[in-house]
Amino acid sequence: MAAGSVNPFNLSDSEEETERRPDGADIERSPGDGPQGQTTNPFSPQADSEPAVLLLSSSRTSPSVEGISVATAAVAAVGGNAETRVPVDVIAAQLLRDQYILTALELHTELLEAGRELPRLRDYFSNPGNFERQSGTPPACKEQGLGPGGALNRAGSISTLDSLDFARYSDDGNRESDERVAECEVPSQERKNFKSSPEIQEPIRPLEKRALNFLVNEYLLKNEYKLSSITFSDENDDQDYELWDDVGLNIPKPPDLLQLYRNCGNSLPSPRETVDVAVGVEAGELGGNCISQQPLQKPETIQQAEVVEELEYQISLLNNEKQSLAEQIKKLQSEIQELKRNVSTPLAAGTETGQSQADSAEDRASLDNGQYLDIRGVTEAEEVKNSSTARASAPPAPSTPHHATLKPPDSKGPVQFDQPNRKLSPAFHQALLSFCRMSADSRLGSEVSRIADSEESVMLMLGRCLPHIVPNVLLAKREELIPLILCTACLHPEPKERDQLLHILFNLIKRPDDEQRQMILTGCVAFARHVGPTRVEAELLPQCWEQINHKYPERRLLVAESCGALAPYLPKEIRSSLVLSMLQQMLAEDKADMVREAVVKSLGIIMAYIDDPDKYSQGFEMMLLSLGDPSERVVNATHQVFIPAFAAWTTELGNLQSQLIPSLLSRIEKLLKQGEHGLDEHKLHMFLSALQSLIPPLFAVVLQNAPFTSRAKLQGEAPTIEVTRFPRPASPLQDVATIVGSREQLALLLQLYDHQLLHEGTTGWDSLLWVVNQLLPQLIEIVGRINVTSSTCVHEFSRFFWRLCRTFGKIFTNTKVKPQFQEILRLSEENVDATAGNGILTKATVPIYATGVLTCYNQEEDRKLLVGFLEDVMTTLSLSHAPLDSLKASFVELGANPAYHELLLTVLWYGVVHTSALVRCTSARMFELLVKGVNETLVAQRVVPALITLSSDPEISVRISTIPAFGTIMETVTQKELLERVKMQLASFLEDPQYQDQHSLHMEIIKTFGRVGPNAEPRFRDEFVLPHLHKLALGNNMQTSENKRIDIATQLFEAYSALSCCFISEDLMVNHFLPGLRCLRADMEHFSPEHEVILSSMIKECELKVENKAVGEAQGSMSIAASLVGEDAKTKFLSKMGQLTTSGAMLANVFQRKK
Repeated sequence: MAAGSVNPFNLSDSEEETERRPDGADIERSPGDGPQGQTTNPFSPQADSEPAVLLLSSSRTSPSVEGISVATAAVAAVGGNAETRVPVDVIAAQLLRDQYILTALELHTELLEAGRELPRLRDYFSNPGNFERQSGTPPACKEQGLGPGGALNRAGSISTLDSLDFARYSDDGNRESDERVAECEVPSQERKNFKSSPEIQEPIRPLEKRALNFLVNEYLLKNEYKLSSITFSDENDDQDYELWDDVGLNIPKPPDLLQLYRNCGNSLPSPRETVDVAVGVEAGELGGNCISQQPLQKPETIQQAEVVEELEYQISLLNNEKQSLAEQIKKLQSEIQELKRNVSTPLAAGTETGQSQADSAEDRASLDNGQYLDIRGVTEAEEVKNSSTARASAPPAPSTPHHATLKPPDSKGPVQFDQPNRKLSPAFHQALLSFCRMSADSRLGSEVSRIADSEESVMLMLGRCLPHIVPNVLLAKREELIPLILCTACLHPEPKERDQLLHILFNLIKRPDDEQRQMILTGCVAFARHVGPTRVEAELLPQCWEQINHKYPERRLLVAESCGALAPYLPKEIRSSLVLSMLQQMLAEDKADMVREAVVKSLGIIMAYIDDPDKYSQGFEMMLLSLGDPSERVVNATHQVFIPAFAAWTTELGNLQSQLIPSLLSRIEKLLKQGEHGLDEHKLHMFLSALQSLIPPLFAVVLQNAPFTSRAKLQGEAPTIEVTRFPRPASPLQDVATIVGSREQLALLLQLYDHQLLHEGTTGWDSLLWVVNQLLPQLIEIVGRINVTSSTCVHEFSRFFWRLCRTFGKIFTNTKVKPQFQEILRLSEENVDATAGNGILTKATVPIYATGVLTCYNQEEDRKLLVGFLEDVMTTLSLSHAPLDSLKASFVELGANPAYHELLLTVLWYGVVHTSALVRCTSARMFELLVKGVNETLVAQRVVPALITLSSDPEISVRISTIPAFGTIMETVTQKELLERVKMQLASFLEDPQYQDQHSLHMEIIKTFGRVGPNAEPRFRDEFVLPHLHKLALGNNMQTSENKRIDIATQLFEAYSALSCCFISEDLMVNHFLPGLRCLRADMEHFSPEHEVILSSMIKECELKVENKAVGEAQGSMSIAASLVGEDAKTKFLSKMGQLTTSGAMLANVFQRKK
């Protein structure tokens, strides 16, 4: 049991129960019962003559009714005619003795609720020592041979005790107690022989191995065996050699190997070789093992007695030396007093005597350390002084007490203590005071007995005590020590101790959370402010460097955040060299996203403190590295923190317009040249997003370098800024008001900016002229080179131009941006190369101008301009027979925003009523793109009427162009009335005799059925799509034109492949699906044997499904193309599919249309 803990087996601890006993017997022995200084032997005859102790028999392993009856009988035998009841204290002692801790806790709780607190239980549960994992085995365990019953695991119920000290446990949680061998299972003589035998050694335990590994690694490092340490740690990589807590032992860190080696001869006997004896236990209740172990301890007892005798001898020598020094001090004091009496008045002499006594008291205190007041030394010196005074003079009168004076550092006058007017000898006085139990022999006792008398001594004391305090504080509360650690580290005079304290600070918590890291960072900043840049560099930065590769990401995160937080307090050379290199290394090598995110933010802070122009290229490379990070949170931090800070620095250097933006543009151009066969859209997005983040600082440069800047003096009330004047910034650092300085200053500059553009022009405005004459033309040229079919690229550039125009304002957009686009987009047929298809109207310039420039402002005039532009583009492209990709890209980008649906329908209605059939065909095609995003109300009111109008167009090509849009409506709309109207229109196309020979119409319908069939309403698919496909397949068998027959068969194959993924009822399978497949197979037999093999497999599978259903075997959904019969059929199917070269789109439909 831990030292100082309450013995739960001593029955005399409960005074309440003693008073209640009938015979009033007092079980506690008085000091006079035995020799002075010796403990009463529980095995002595006197113990047998004591009243019987009411413990349950130790031969039982658990309390029982029988045991209680025995105890009751014992009470009756002792108490005579008294009431036969078992005292609660007896039951509590037995429960604790047999280690029924939870039962004892329940009893303790019930007694507390009843207002009858039992001191034994209160003392037991309030002492954390009783719950030490390495506590000794209780006597009951040793008697019964129960193994390590005394070791308490960290069970959930036990760990809820209020008194349990969780700081004693390791950070790694509970470790199983089976690592500790129960020595009570081994006979003591065998264990002694086993340990003393040189050939046989007890096998090392896991915790012992981890502890020794830690100490060995520490020894290697301290003695400069670094390579050996690295090799050693690599071979034992299952533990953290920087944290003692990782070992798993519930004890503070032991001394190093050298100290253990030096003290190995003076170590006390192991607790394993001692016997736990409960005070007050009857001799008859102890087992034979406990008594038989007494003779084995005699040699050790003799050795201990010799050590004690040697120590007492040394103490006596030191006391004699102390007394002689005190006598010398007394003589010197008397000589000083005599000299002062000879040269001063009696009053002055008395004052000087008091002062000299105070000085002598301080001198006596300085004998210890020069920094402390030793309360022991003062007391003993006073005794010597009083005794010598008593011998040298007559006894004083009773009314004149002696005074001993001591002058503390903070008081103006001496502190006086009254001395008794007694005639005690000093020896008696000292012997009497020795009964005050004070311990100054341990480390803690030595610290307690000395009181610091200056700030420096307080720091010295804290420097010694904190390393012992920190490991025993709960992990959740260790941040409470941060102020104490920092204060001591700031003021401590010893660099080595300061380094140790800062090491403790950074290792205070194994895996600090956000709040704990903030506390540590706050402390580091306070430390930096107090000590200055030199000590920050010498003391704090090494702690960061040590943990840059720590295995826990939380610790590396602390390092990354520290670099940013300490940047303002570091020497400028260190910021741009060591700290920048540390962050660059972590950005490139760290695997944790949150660490790299913190690194990027700290890099942004560093950028605000670097003034070395040579570091620009390094900063640019780190910006690109951050933008290319695979983690989205790192990229977001780059845009929010790093790029604005880097742009601010480049602005000061004058490199924003001359280097930074041109470098990004050149990389985009290079990317487009390399991506002729496949553009790397990720890199394009990376560079373009960086340019987009540079728009606010670019506009701030334009404002701050304008001709009117010198006139921007705020007088009176500042003008207001519209809420929607600027796009919402990604972070406060991208807010133009923050960059300029204030919102009032920005409002004044914007007023002068608009006035300058409207009335005075851009003459002499170099920063704006660079944007107009260099940036915009280069951007427009880049836009014309991107692939118009890449929706991602179109969207990215569209967003960029939108933010650019909104940031620079409406006047700038109307007078500088739109004219440059209009100069290129000359809307005429001559501007479209119909043969090559590479005219400017077929490029991405059209959708980017429409969606990125013309949509910046949403007033009526702006909407009219957008509508007119789209109508002109649609007309020009249609009449020129040019590809419609640029118009489609514009509709897709604008259609994503519901605010533009009405506008787009207006444009399409213009096409519906156009006089040219080509324009009407284009309008019908565009409806297909718009239907998916438009709500059903608009579809019913605007789309379907327009399509029905076009479906009755005199030109057959216009009518055919409406079929894909009708199919899309069947796929997306749920209104039954609307679906019926569309169904009727499609039926007219299929059943009207005038369309029987329209090959193009049949091709378009079959293609549409294959596209929308799997996603359409099941009723529409079953009642309309499958029957009409069967008719088309049957009619194709009688087609006389070979080319038309092949085209129809190919489209039918793709349609049936897509529909095979749907559930098809047995009736439809027999009546329509299988007959249609057979007709198609008949066509493929003549034109495409490869397709015929696949169709035969599909037919066979369908027939098998029908047969299985006929005999009652339930099957799942039909997936004909994917699930074939047998491995041979599957292999044959896949091999045939791989040999097909003429229907790549068909194969995609086979596998992608499954829902």
